[in-house]
Amino acid sequence: MSQPVVHFEIIGTDPAKLRGYYGELFGWEFTVGDANTEKVSPPGSYGFVEASATGPGNGINGIYVGVPSVAAALEKAESLGGKRLMGPEPQSGDFAVGHFTDPEGNLIGVAGPPR
Repeated sequence: MSQPVVHFEIIGTDPAKLRGYYGELFGWEFTVGDANTEKVSPPGSYGFVEASATGPGNGINGIYVGVPSVAAALEKAESLGGKRLMGPEPQSGDFAVGHFTDPEGNLIGVAGPPR
């Protein structure tokens, strides 16, 4: 049996800016507090995505983010300071993926209809 994903982090030098970026891009809401150690994040700046913002039972809050349009999500990511690396791929069909890096260089995937 494989091991489940239980947590993910998107770490950067400006946590508040990243929270704003992902809040604007995906509508995520955050609770801000302390990480387990200051080596992960300075006190009072560790953001937790509110699971209720993504809806009950709608998957984990990250890694590949389900979107209504991969192309639109990648365009918005770029307009907010991210960099498109791939996608949407494939260009046709019912399902596609894309990759972008956020302003801190963290790789994020999006998945859903290509357009």
